[in-house]
Amino acid sequence: MTDVCEAQPLNKAIGNAYIITRMAEKFHVQPRPLNDTFSNDLFNRFLNDLDEERIYFNREDIARLSAYSIQLDDQVKQKKIDFLKVLVPIYQKRLQQADSLIDVISKKPLNFTLAEKLSVAEDSSYPSDLSSMYTKLYKKVKFDVLQDLLDLNDDISSKNPARQKQVIDSAQTVLQKKTESVYKRNIKRILQSPGGVEEFTGTSFCKALAVCYDPHTEYFPLTEEENFESELGKQRFRFGFAIKEDENGGVIINELQPGSPAFKCGLLNKGDKFINLQWEGQSAIDVSDANTDELGEILSQSNHDKLAITVKKPDGTLRTVSLMKEEGEADEDNRVKSFVLKGTKTVGYVSLPAFYHNWDDDQEGDNGCANDVAKEIVKLKKENIQGLILDLRYNGGGSVREAVQLAGIFIDAGPVAQEKNRLDVKVTTLKDINRGTIYDGPLLLLVNGYSASASELVAGMLQDYNRALIVGSTTYGKATAQFVLPLDTNVNMEKYNASRQADAYLKITMSKLYRVNGTTAQFTGVKPDVELPDFLQADPQRESNEDFALQPTSIDANKYYQPYHPIGVTGLQAIAKNEIDTIVFFKYLEAYIRQYKLLNTPKDVSLKWTDAVEEEKEDTLPTDFHTTDYSKTTYSIQNNSYELQRLQTDAGLKQSNDIFIGYLSHDPYLKISYDLVSDMSK
Repeated sequence: MTDVCEAQPLNKAIGNAYIITRMAEKFHVQPRPLNDTFSNDLFNRFLNDLDEERIYFNREDIARLSAYSIQLDDQVKQKKIDFLKVLVPIYQKRLQQADSLIDVISKKPLNFTLAEKLSVAEDSSYPSDLSSMYTKLYKKVKFDVLQDLLDLNDDISSKNPARQKQVIDSAQTVLQKKTESVYKRNIKRILQSPGGVEEFTGTSFCKALAVCYDPHTEYFPLTEEENFESELGKQRFRFGFAIKEDENGGVIINELQPGSPAFKCGLLNKGDKFINLQWEGQSAIDVSDANTDELGEILSQSNHDKLAITVKKPDGTLRTVSLMKEEGEADEDNRVKSFVLKGTKTVGYVSLPAFYHNWDDDQEGDNGCANDVAKEIVKLKKENIQGLILDLRYNGGGSVREAVQLAGIFIDAGPVAQEKNRLDVKVTTLKDINRGTIYDGPLLLLVNGYSASASELVAGMLQDYNRALIVGSTTYGKATAQFVLPLDTNVNMEKYNASRQADAYLKITMSKLYRVNGTTAQFTGVKPDVELPDFLQADPQRESNEDFALQPTSIDANKYYQPYHPIGVTGLQAIAKNEIDTIVFFKYLEAYIRQYKLLNTPKDVSLKWTDAVEEEKEDTLPTDFHTTDYSKTTYSIQNNSYELQRLQTDAGLKQSNDIFIGYLSHDPYLKISYDLVSDMSK
């Protein structure tokens, strides 16, 4: 009877896996064949998801499981659970052993005077046996504690040797306990997960299977939505961000709610990782390794006090903002921010952190970001701007409909993009059907490697029409569209009701997006007309770096699109190059990139305190140069007249406004953009 009960979650998982493959065959824009190659990819992805650091499984386990490496396609097709039945007890046993070994490690204080190393070979390979697992766990814990101690080194090194030892010993005890609790918490999260190890493993199998089709096809069980994502943006008092657990540990922002405090501050973006939380008058809380439940409990402690939130941006830089929750919907005008840059030329600046549409309901209307951008441009035009900068940096995309409407603000009318899916033989043209423009002056679009999806649609269209100068770094490279469907092979897209409830869902890539010239941003991104160095040169994190990313294809150009006269980019490129060569920020950035690449080359690491201190002196990366005013701006940043009136009546809004202006005033990318658009307006 016990075996039957244990098999139920596995039978459900393999049944769901079968449905995923059938739905992919039916709906995915480019489904992979379910063959031995797919099976091997699934095997490797699945085991990596279960044991990314190669701590739990040993080499004998892997050898035993590898017998199934090219059989998983057949297991899924025939709904067999043989592989999962072999894997689950092994996984559960290894997790329990690791939990016990952490207890053993915790019984003795770590000794940082020993000449020990964590080698690349042992860090990247599976342990050979239980003793090897203990050694690897011990060194991993020791390494993590050592890194935390090094963060305190500035305070420690200023003290005399005797006092240094006291501080190190005291801090070490606290940090060792904290680190060990993180390891145990991660283990128990699996052992004590709803449905047990069987359901956790089955869910992981389905998730690995889905992502083998492409990086954006994902399996979502209902229980995971409840456990891993907190829709805080829907609370009565809210900061306005939804959160989810990062696959690398900790919690990240998954979504910003338009009009909310988090959105209005202008300094937070999807993908930012929470590092510290500090309620007004309280000590800071390290949440870098917290889960969503732990973070949610801290965020819910007060509705009326300020909270200082420190996040790590995708490029590794830290940013701290102070927010207060707000009740109900915020002023709709604050979903998009705009400023006036006053210098030899008057230039408008509009920041759009994310694409959104009609959050009040899902009907057609004017509550989307395109309309909000249009309203800000109207305000800026009253300030007699001579050029406009639209900032889509860190904008990870969103509503394609809004992207189409946003593009239409800047052209008279016509096609803006093309879409091709499995269900229609013909290519669908996405059009701006409204005659006229909101703004027809000099336009510059600022992007970076985190500008994705809808942002790339806008960038590609404006580039194809020669309507804007695209400035920054090559965009992310996602030009596909996904649809979330209930896990059901009988879904009829013509009759599908999006409000239908189900036990599990599949977000599936159903179409490809193409530029009006027939090319695509998929995989390659949109290459700017004027390229500026950025942090992604140190650590590329684009679509092309993702496993199973769809390769770019092309179609015929839309015959009805007629570009404007080309923008003379050669002179503008020369202006940008001169500024890159003279602005000190970019000299530091070049050194940062060089040092980052060097530090991230795999190498053996000493676990001895004195060695680590010496290595840190050589390996230190600059982390605060992005906040220093290395570029002398020739303009002031001001609010438009409408906004000035609002700021006089709202102290909190004024404070967040001043913080954002301070951030922009130190932004070398904005300085170059201002100079470029000023030259364009001659």
